[in-house]
Amino acid sequence: MLSLRRKISLLFLVVVFLGGCFFYVYNQTYLSLGAAGAAKNIAIENGDNALVVGEKLTKAGIIAGKYYFTFYLWKVGKLHNIIAGVYEFPKGMQIPEAARIVTGGEVVPMRVKVTFPEGWTMAAMAERLSASGLPGEDFLKLTKNPTDLILSSYPFLSDLPQGATLEGFLFPDTYYFAKEVSADEIVKKMLANFSVKVTSVIKTDLAGQQKPLFEIITMASVVEGEVRNDSDRKIVAGLFWNRLANGMPLQSDATLEYALGTNKFQHSIAETKLDSPYNTYQKKGLPPGPVTNPGLASILATLSPIQTDYVYFLSDPKTGKTVFSKTFEEHVANKAKYGL
Repeated sequence: MLSLRRKISLLFLVVVFLGGCFFYVYNQTYLSLGAAGAAKNIAIENGDNALVVGEKLTKAGIIAGKYYFTFYLWKVGKLHNIIAGVYEFPKGMQIPEAARIVTGGEVVPMRVKVTFPEGWTMAAMAERLSASGLPGEDFLKLTKNPTDLILSSYPFLSDLPQGATLEGFLFPDTYYFAKEVSADEIVKKMLANFSVKVTSVIKTDLAGQQKPLFEIITMASVVEGEVRNDSDRKIVAGLFWNRLANGMPLQSDATLEYALGTNKFQHSIAETKLDSPYNTYQKKGLPPGPVTNPGLASILATLSPIQTDYVYFLSDPKTGKTVFSKTFEEHVANKAKYGL
């Protein structure tokens, strides 16, 4: 038989062990934080039980452990009170707060995913917004006639000519908008994205230029409308800058498309004679403003073009490959070769 002293010692060890377990579980359940370093959105589906939800939150680094999460819900009598939906969780948090969110129904407002590819115009963007149930018409009106408040809120818009639109500065990207979003909020979100994705990246390159940002974006929009390959963009940008320097017209189909409001691979001779400030077959220099909303690759190509002896180029209608030539005669031969 165990002596009384040994029994007391054993009891003491059991109490210490149980106490340690209690404090460990208490710490993990009430005090520990998840490892996530940023806020995250987590989708809770219908039928997800406490363990499934706990697993999602644990994997995302929101909480410290799914079992402690389940234990807490059981302890407070809310094991079956989880509400399905998409929730936004701050960076690593304590389990009681995470439990309060998923049982309180604090869902993130329904958001609409909208993607604007590089080279789209404001009008095309407006059509996609309307097709997504968002205020496309109001968006187009605002981008055509931006308010003084919008123009003054973004430094990169400071050199826009009087009466200029926001064409060229609406950064093409994938956006998530609330269903009730206003046109003003959409425009501001896209301009803020331009500031982050473009101006912060090109600040050093732009400082070494003798040209204002508006001119750079205008040329980039033309380059964006002409070619799709990154290396070709740099060559075409150099070619276009050279044309301007030599007093030649740009003769860009991208600017003519903008003037005509069409989307054609090739234009007729009659169309190239259109009387429009955007028709660079007839007007020398850059068009009055951007003709597309260019992506970062086209902007960078315009800032750092490749200098070559090429004067002309065309796109193979079958492959889209850009074919360059140094003389007009060579260009004419290439047009015949590719059926243009």
